[in-house]
Amino acid sequence: MERDVDLLVVGAGPTGLFAAYYAGFRELKVALVDALPEPGGQVTAMYPEKMIFDVAGFPAIRGRDLVNGLVEQAGQFKPTYLLGRQARTLESTEDGLVVGLADGSTISTGAVLITAGMGEFNPRPLPAGDGWLGRGMVHFVPVLAEHTGQHVVIVGGGDSAFDWALALHPIAASVTIVHRRANFRAHAATVRQVRELGVEIITDAEVLELRGEPLSEVDIKVKGEDVKTLPAQTVVAALGFTADLGPIESWGLELDHRAVLVDTTMKTKLDRVYAAGDVAHYPGKVKLIATGFGEAATAVNNIAVALNPSAHLFPGHSSDGT
Repeated sequence: MERDVDLLVVGAGPTGLFAAYYAGFRELKVALVDALPEPGGQVTAMYPEKMIFDVAGFPAIRGRDLVNGLVEQAGQFKPTYLLGRQARTLESTEDGLVVGLADGSTISTGAVLITAGMGEFNPRPLPAGDGWLGRGMVHFVPVLAEHTGQHVVIVGGGDSAFDWALALHPIAASVTIVHRRANFRAHAATVRQVRELGVEIITDAEVLELRGEPLSEVDIKVKGEDVKTLPAQTVVAALGFTADLGPIESWGLELDHRAVLVDTTMKTKLDRVYAAGDVAHYPGKVKLIATGFGEAATAVNNIAVALNPSAHLFPGHSSDGT
């Protein structure tokens, strides 16, 4: 059977995009499949305007700019993009693997690299926000400029809540963080930055009601105090997400808390199936974009040898020019 590609990358987020570049560098024919309609994964879908601080070589880089750079880098080798299509089934053949997509098409490939991040994600609901999604309540802010001059209330105490506060503070009329506890899950340095900006942070509080048509105010209840009303044209419900791997969970992989177990070559328990990025797990794993880039290179180099045993594991430096 003739293969469609040498490598099918399942997930077109930052790790998958870098894997596509690196596989092209190793002269492998590559396709990327992703259920989302654009490359960039969760960065594009959720945080395109947020600044990212853990990519080597960039003191800070906007999510959208990082994705654009990765797409341009991978584009040197002309990978095939299969966007808006979910990978559903995986079958082994004598010649390699066949992946079935949600639209009924199939891709024959020599190897599969899973870079699905958290998998399919769903925002945790804000009880008081039931019925308000798209009417003043959002879970993430893909276009910051839409909130220029608005009063914004952000509900949550994690990194996303404080990152949105930093991003919105320069353009919003006001930004207020409301959190049900006194302690935060966000990085201490980010919390300090937000406090230094003078952003109001209300703790031990919950949102009781959103009001107005369009949204104009929010009632909150602080423990031991009377109900307080805040002006708000936007409520950002940054309460985190639940995620699952969707159909990938039925592929026979060894899983640990919705992550795929891999060895030091990034190989899973299945022959010619590898994983990298947030979806991959091993002892001591640290979930960073920078980690995913290194894992993608490790996986691709080992895939190159698995597909062609005469190939060298170490291909030489990409800066050699040879």
